[in-house]
Amino acid sequence: MRLFVLFLLCIITACSSPASAQVRIKDIVDIEHVRGNDLVGYGLVIGLDGTGDTIRNSPYTEEALSNLLERLGVNIQGSDFRPNNVAAVIITATLPPFARTGSRIDVNVASIGDAKNLSGGTLVMTPLNAADGQVYAAAQGSILISGFKAEGDAASITEGVPTAGSIPGGARVEREIPFDFNALASIRLALRSPDFTTALRIENIINSKAGRGTANLLDAGTIEVSLRKSGASPARQLASIENFEIMPAQKARVVIDQRSGTIVLGTNVRISAVAIAQGNLSIKIAEAPIVSQPNPFAPGETIILPRTSVSVKDGKPGNIAIIESNITLPDLVAGLNALGVSPREMIDILKTMKAAGALHAELVLQ
Repeated sequence: MRLFVLFLLCIITACSSPASAQVRIKDIVDIEHVRGNDLVGYGLVIGLDGTGDTIRNSPYTEEALSNLLERLGVNIQGSDFRPNNVAAVIITATLPPFARTGSRIDVNVASIGDAKNLSGGTLVMTPLNAADGQVYAAAQGSILISGFKAEGDAASITEGVPTAGSIPGGARVEREIPFDFNALASIRLALRSPDFTTALRIENIINSKAGRGTANLLDAGTIEVSLRKSGASPARQLASIENFEIMPAQKARVVIDQRSGTIVLGTNVRISAVAIAQGNLSIKIAEAPIVSQPNPFAPGETIILPRTSVSVKDGKPGNIAIIESNITLPDLVAGLNALGVSPREMIDILKTMKAAGALHAELVLQ
């Protein structure tokens, strides 16, 4: 684990040169109006090997199946209908921007009843609705399951989630969302991580390459771009703008995953002068009671005598390291490594340094 953390730190340090920090505008912004739309639907999965919903616990499955068969001309009224190879599911998908009628999109399928496994099932044609209640796609096809479940009389094993799966290209777009991109006179770029410095750099690079006045900085997360400054179409002009490269500004940040012991430090982290002491002290207390009882046929009673052993182990002697003021990331890593600390111990040190006001960075705990 320690080598893994240090490897991450070395990668960050090696890749912190300005040349390698250049990124395209399209990789750090979202474009106004250019987004996907969420779709959802309720349907049935058939063909399961006895692992479907039980009618007693999921009566809506029987009702939906009866309605489906009646629409297909099959009358099952009054019959003892108890299938166990059908499951009720919720289908979710995202209609991508500029999707056209006939395009294929991926869908996710998840059981909402007490089905045990959707493996081998087939989704019956299901309409997918958007937030406005209109149908924009229809889903159907065989479900791919990444998990499995096997069980016997006294034991069972489950790997992954066998009650959820996906259908790649399982839905066909039936209706387009009306949107005339070429009719826009201007558009806004929204930074995924708002920052005034980064937004200003985007404005400057666009104005220098696309013409002065093309971009206008509105706030830390929004740059308005005029699409009528040149004779090119708005789509062609935006295709050029989104490939301009800039160096995004980054906040000084330390991210700690306490569960895995992973630590990632940004290159802008600065440390004030501080002395760090780190040592190992462990105290172990063990109970070993002794039972004392009288000889056979002798008067008396059995008693339990407590016995406690206490051991104190002081590991390697505590080391003290003095870290100079305003050091950089490589200096910080070298100073902590000089103590021979593990990632878990390094997490405690960083927390304490932050509490002492010596760590000048945002501390993010996960």
